[in-house]
Amino acid sequence: MPRPGYRSKKMKRIKKKTPGNKNTTHYWRKKPKRAHCAICKKPLQSIPRLRPTDMKNTQKTSRRATRLESGRYCASCLQMLIKESIYNS
Repeated sequence: MPRPGYRSKKMKRIKKKTPGNKNTTHYWRKKPKRAHCAICKKPLQSIPRLRPTDMKNTQKTSRRATRLESGRYCASCLQMLIKESIYNS
């Protein structure tokens, strides 16, 4: 029986055959969901699906797009927000 943390469905299970010819189950954490836009809820394109520890080890330029507020809004919603702020000011 696996230890209690591995019994839930949050863990991804892969059956492997070891070099000693035994069948074992390897456990990994599942990939997180895609990042979504705060306004239209569409998935953001430039943000990878990585766990926080893996995200910390990647380069800063590969974590997000280089435009303003790129981790929060998609390009079309950001364009709409910038136009609204120009017209309202």
